[in-house]
Amino acid sequence: MIEDYRSLAVFVAIANTGSLSAAGRRLRLSTSVVSHHLSRLEERQGVTLFFRSTRSMSLTPEGRSALDPARRMVAAGEEALDAINAGNEEPVGALHITMPAFGEQRGLHQALWAFAKRYPMVAVSLHSSDTPTDLVKDGFDLAIRLGTLRSSSLKSRRIADFKRLLVAAPDYLASRAPIVSPQDLVECDVIAVTQIPSVMTLERAGQVVSIEPANIRVEVNTVNAAKSAVLAGMGIWHVPQGEIESEVADGRLIQVLPDWSLPILGIYAVWPDSGPQKALTRRLIDFLVQERAGQGGV
Repeated sequence: MIEDYRSLAVFVAIANTGSLSAAGRRLRLSTSVVSHHLSRLEERQGVTLFFRSTRSMSLTPEGRSALDPARRMVAAGEEALDAINAGNEEPVGALHITMPAFGEQRGLHQALWAFAKRYPMVAVSLHSSDTPTDLVKDGFDLAIRLGTLRSSSLKSRRIADFKRLLVAAPDYLASRAPIVSPQDLVECDVIAVTQIPSVMTLERAGQVVSIEPANIRVEVNTVNAAKSAVLAGMGIWHVPQGEIESEVADGRLIQVLPDWSLPILGIYAVWPDSGPQKALTRRLIDFLVQERAGQGGV
């Protein structure tokens, strides 16, 4: 019976993620082990739980009937584990985390390492990328995301703020007419980051102006590449303040329209409220919030 419970948990993971490989990442199992558990469950029960194709898996009528009770079983098991670990001062487990790659997050990186140092029985796997990932399908317990969150079934918590500065290199600014108002930005060369909207919103004394650049000369897919392009004099961009403090201080970058500001954005912890590491994930989030509060935010 214990093997059947284990196989049902694998069945739920496959239904939630949509594939054997994604379920394996979520459960930290190989695809072959996931396939074995599913096949074993189907053989023992004498039913087929999924329609299989080369690109997708979809539930059969029998699979749909079994899914909700199986999910309740998994949820009950997770609740029991949470209760066991609630008062445990020495957490044990493994966390798979994704964060943006650029250095603005160095404070959060340091907080993560402080957590791992405090709890030596917790293994940490960190994936650094500026491209959003699918937490459930890719098997992540926690993501750090910036900006405005899209509506989803994931849990989220704002853990800090970050500021941006609109900047350009001195030689770029010297090559064009002075920028004295937000409307002048329309004709500027702008660096675009693939996953970030190109519209720029500026604020001053209750005024709010949104500018749609007309000249996107360079498009990149990471914040570090965008910063490099700005430093090279390719155009302007709103770079996270923590990334460019030294470059602004020594004059390699100049703040454009310093009387105007860009909206402060949030840094969010995002996580699926399920999985064997749910309680451990929440413990890490609480730790990150405390650490960032002690540092006064971003």
